[in-house]
Amino acid sequence: MIAGSAALALAAASAGSAWAAGTLRIGMTASDIPLTTGQTDQGGEGQRVMGYTLYNALIEWDLSSADKAATLIPSLATSWDVDANDKTKWTFKLRDGVKFHDGSSFDADAVVWNLDKLLKTDAPQFDKRQSAQGKSRIPAVASYKVIDPLTVEIVTKTPDATLPYQISWILMSSPANWEAQGKNWDAVAQKPSGTGPWKLENGFTPRERAELTPNAAYWDKARIPKLDKLVLIPLPEPNTRVAALRSGQVDWIEAPAPDSVASLRDAGFKIVTNSYPHNWTWHLSRVEGSPWNDIRVRKAANLAVDREGLNELLGGLSIPAQGYLPPGSPWFGNPTFKLSYNVEEAKKLMAEAGYGPDKPITTKVVISSSGSGQMLPLQMNEYIQQTLAEIGINIEFEVADWNTVINIWRAGAKDPSAKGATAVNYSYFIQDPFTALIRQSQCNLAPPAGTNWGYYCDPEMDDLFAKVRTTFDPAEQNKVLQQIHEKYVNEALFLMVTHDVNPRAMTEKVKGFVQAQNWFQDFSTISVDP
Repeated sequence: MIAGSAALALAAASAGSAWAAGTLRIGMTASDIPLTTGQTDQGGEGQRVMGYTLYNALIEWDLSSADKAATLIPSLATSWDVDANDKTKWTFKLRDGVKFHDGSSFDADAVVWNLDKLLKTDAPQFDKRQSAQGKSRIPAVASYKVIDPLTVEIVTKTPDATLPYQISWILMSSPANWEAQGKNWDAVAQKPSGTGPWKLENGFTPRERAELTPNAAYWDKARIPKLDKLVLIPLPEPNTRVAALRSGQVDWIEAPAPDSVASLRDAGFKIVTNSYPHNWTWHLSRVEGSPWNDIRVRKAANLAVDREGLNELLGGLSIPAQGYLPPGSPWFGNPTFKLSYNVEEAKKLMAEAGYGPDKPITTKVVISSSGSGQMLPLQMNEYIQQTLAEIGINIEFEVADWNTVINIWRAGAKDPSAKGATAVNYSYFIQDPFTALIRQSQCNLAPPAGTNWGYYCDPEMDDLFAKVRTTFDPAEQNKVLQQIHEKYVNEALFLMVTHDVNPRAMTEKVKGFVQAQNWFQDFSTISVDP
């Protein structure tokens, strides 16, 4: 039985006359409609369904292929270059003739306005909610200015070859629309204006539904949506999503319950998966008093996790971790610490650290009940809880909804919101050097400056991060990134568990979807048969 807001959402979705042939209804893992004003919340799922749909960044990902890793491509910027003589200075050339949904023009002034809304606390348009989502994505940015109507200069604090990846997260909303909505972001939320291929014209109902319609005037004619409507419905509980798909109340669900996959296939539904850069970890605290400060405890925990058994629990819909990055990553390197399942070796390490089943560590971990990229967090964490207890690590859980967990993660392990937890279960998008490795572990990116949740700080690691930033040749940069990943694994900096394969289930009526090897996806190619 479907209860609560999910039932309301599905009732609203199925009310009235039959749906148009070109309507796609998606059951999200999020518990609410993502923030609509520009920088989205609800994790990467929010950016996927309400970010890159309504909005564009200066730089985005090529999502056109299922067979190769996605790369950065021009979007609102047609090109970007670093100054040969001053590698802190970047020039972005902007696309001419682009219009926001409200009809106003996109230009260099709009870029500066959008950066100010995230970074400049005394700017009239500064928005605390959007800044919380976007500021930590662009820590390299020191200053920015208009050069001419179609040129922006961005200066970084130090030379930083990862800037293009950082900029790909920053979405452009309309300054003119903010003015028209009374300079009120709450009003903008119900009537947003971006430059993206989709519009949100009729507002949304919190925790129930949002309807996106095509932007027929979209600047990239090849990506004008084929659908008549894209409907987003929050359904955080996996079995509820499956029930909604079976009953015809939605056409597509994110992350189906693994034990439902075989029967869904037998019933004629499509199960779409693909490898992509994503991991599922416990981000460990390194503050004073944390048990994870002892490398023997960190390694013991990693050796106590039965990753193959967890893969069975997930119906084979995962890639058991061999490191923080997935096997086959060009940055994987050759770590010497192997993530095998070895309870006896784990017990030996615990004994060396002064612990064991008869003298256990008791500590708390923040976990979510559902959420973007979190797979099956309750079941998975309970499985890990049982295996760690065997070696003398007793885990208590602090359970919260995904958006609350994100807020705790941004606030850091020292913040009262963590309630004394020494780890947070977090899934990471790991496609670019900054997002994958640097922002979690650089000394000066501890909160509030960034998202080094656990306050890890190692000068040797920081030297490697600095080398990544100053290495502009991709092949040479990859060698440095391999050294970083080897250090991540050899020192067991995280509890490294698994990698998602991004499963989706959908009806046979859904056509034209290409599941890119990326956290983000392109909905423009999709159609739905009557």
